[in-house]
Amino acid sequence: MEKRDNILFSDTFDIKDIDKDGKKFDRVSRIDARSQTHDMSLILDINSELCKLDAGDKFKLTLASSLSLSDAKEPAAFGKGEANWRAYVNGEERSLADDYEYVMFGRVYRYDDASGSKVSAFVSFGGLLACLEGDIRHLQSFVVGDSVYLLLKTI
Repeated sequence: MEKRDNILFSDTFDIKDIDKDGKKFDRVSRIDARSQTHDMSLILDINSELCKLDAGDKFKLTLASSLSLSDAKEPAAFGKGEANWRAYVNGEERSLADDYEYVMFGRVYRYDDASGSKVSAFVSFGGLLACLEGDIRHLQSFVVGDSVYLLLKTI
């Protein structure tokens, strides 16, 4: 996939563990994964009924500011962060989501850069949380309050 302005981060991850602290909710699993290319760590809550993953599985993760296949962000007519995802869901136009199995929409709620070159970006997807941690070069596009799409497909 070529680099687009709306792609904030993309890499392939290996799942190290699932629910290592025990299962807290019936339909939610917490994934602990490590990226293959950028040496990033990921903790991700997923709906385990919709996205079935096991320890040792590999998946491609993309974080994007929009589902658009062009470089543009979502149309300004929808306001900051109010994405026109309905046009994509109804099949009116192709989107990034067409190439993935599991998609979530959320907001960056915290960005922690206290430990020098290692930073952490925290995103909430309606209560399902994600923490992506690694080198600042790979997370500098994340801004607190910005909308983010998480796209995932197993490999």
